[in-house]
Amino acid sequence: MVNKTRTDVVIIGSGPYGLSLAAHLKSRDIKWRIFGKPMHTWATQMPAGMRLKSEGFASSLSHPDGIFTLADYCKEKNIKYADIGVPVTIETFISYGQEFQRRFVPELEDKQVVGVSRTSSGFDVTLDNGEVIACSRVVVASGIGHFSYIPPELSGLSENLITHSSRYSGVQQFKDQDVIVVGAGASALDIAEVLYLEGARVQLVARAKTIRFHDPPRPRSFMDDYRSPMTGVGAGWKLYFYVNTPGLFYRLPEDLRLKIVKNTLGPAPGWFVRQNTDGKFPFHLGVQIVKAEPRGDRVALELADSDGNKSTVEADHVIAATGFRVDLERLNFLRGGLSQEIKCFERSPILSKKFESSVPGLYFVGTAAAYSFGPMMRFAFGAEYTAKKLTRYLYRTRNKKLVLNDSPEKEVVMQGRADKKEMLAETVNSGRSV
Repeated sequence: MVNKTRTDVVIIGSGPYGLSLAAHLKSRDIKWRIFGKPMHTWATQMPAGMRLKSEGFASSLSHPDGIFTLADYCKEKNIKYADIGVPVTIETFISYGQEFQRRFVPELEDKQVVGVSRTSSGFDVTLDNGEVIACSRVVVASGIGHFSYIPPELSGLSENLITHSSRYSGVQQFKDQDVIVVGAGASALDIAEVLYLEGARVQLVARAKTIRFHDPPRPRSFMDDYRSPMTGVGAGWKLYFYVNTPGLFYRLPEDLRLKIVKNTLGPAPGWFVRQNTDGKFPFHLGVQIVKAEPRGDRVALELADSDGNKSTVEADHVIAATGFRVDLERLNFLRGGLSQEIKCFERSPILSKKFESSVPGLYFVGTAAAYSFGPMMRFAFGAEYTAKKLTRYLYRTRNKKLVLNDSPEKEVVMQGRADKKEMLAETVNSGRSV
């Protein structure tokens, strides 16, 4: 028999959401454990030298006392910083997150979760060292690392000819090689810029007819704030609604939420990338990839524009900067058919107002929660709202038991509900800026 250790909450992942949640749980009487390498996805799947599109004020992790923001860290380390207008480098953000972990979440365990399965009293979480942890709640905060997306027209190529942009924190191996970057968003232009500066011969291929670079920041007047209020993910009244009232966003019809998340904050590189990309290498815009095939040890892409005109481009390698799509089937640590038990919409989990999936006790935060709570969840800025709300709920229900009918395959019901007054208070709080 396997000896099990026990806790109440297990957090899988140690990026901005996992670390922020752990810092908040630490201030409450809740037993928890958190697993992963600090800021792992950011350190291993983002090109070195890239800069965040998010402004400085919107790039902090969340502590329950509101301390140790990115601004505080940069002041300590004498790093140039401004709330708006000074792009945050990926290296600064990673080192800030790692320092946040050292100070506030030293309990982080550098172990990998390899299995999560249902039991009669909750879950068994299996680690890569063989340890099994029995717990009543699991929070999946594993970020986007599992969800890299390569479109079907490129998926038939072998890995020596095509890789996803998330595979690279450095691109030195492509110096003096021909590389095609597919995509028109921040990831595409970021990695194209880094490739160009490293000495690769770059071409960019995209369906978009133009590259929609963000406009450089400028001083804002009172009327600017009235017409287009600033938020942690951009300016505008729609974004203000999405960011400041995620509880109300949650009440929108499912189809509308999906449409909003898919069409809000689409591909748009930062303004600061333009100077190292615009005019520096060929852009093939407004084209579809008709065919992708090997040619010797190289790869050829057949392109077609809107008029049907065709052309071909060749390279030593293709990097697909084609984004991420949540797909719970790719979370290979969900065992025993657990991923099939979770009700989904477009392969994303359908969540309650408390981030809980249809499997009681199993929660999803970050990008996986975007269809439920809005586009803010795709950014580190959403970590504060998430950590506060989920911590309150986990604390309130810490002594509640999971009651089974007969087996884990049948529905599990969480006993007890918050009273109406508390629910109203949370609705009001959801409308405040986080």
